Amino acid sequence: MLTHLRPATSLTILFTALTGLAYPLVLTGLAQGLFPAAANGSLVVQDNRVIGSTLVAQPFEGAGYLHPRPSASDWNAAGTGASNLGPTSAALIATVAERRAAWEAEIGRPAPIDAVTASGSGLDPHISPENALAQAGRIAAARGVEVDAVSGLIEAARLGRTLWLFGEPRVNVLETNLALDAAFPRPEAGGQGTPTR
Repeated sequence: MLTHLRPATSLTILFTALTGLAYPLVLTGLAQGLFPAAANGSLVVQDNRVIGSTLVAQPFEGAGYLHPRPSASDWNAAGTGASNLGPTSAALIATVAERRAAWEAEIGRPAPIDAVTASGSGLDPHISPENALAQAGRIAAARGVEVDAVSGLIEAARLGRTLWLFGEPRVNVLETNLALDAAFPRPEAGGQGTPTR
């Protein structure tokens, strides 16, 4: 029995050390050395406080900001996920119809699909350029600037496909809202550039 137990125990200890300690430590060290911002959550710090992450969506409700995609988890990163409702679900159809009606009443044009449907994670930090540009009129009115100026800023924030191949063109909501605050400070914010939820 000892002839079987000794190698089994040795292998268990060896692979626990390799896969449970050495491998995670090496990967953590490489990530911190090569990609420190991404390894630490791509946090955005302003005035010595974290105001968000470029990889995790957060709600923006003010008229002077881009609004993110809807979230089934209310942008709660601790309990994120999709609604798990299928395309024939009456609850999902009603929710999307309600979002579409609210969008079209506010914006005055047809809603892009990502303005009325939540992402699978509920924390998608990007919206489509069509969604972002459709919000330019509301943002410009709230900030007292020309629509073309806001549209130009949104176009400048447009991200292309990754490696010209993967994904779709997109706009990062937090980064664009920070750029809006820098370019067109809101009068009620006293020129301060911190987005409010």
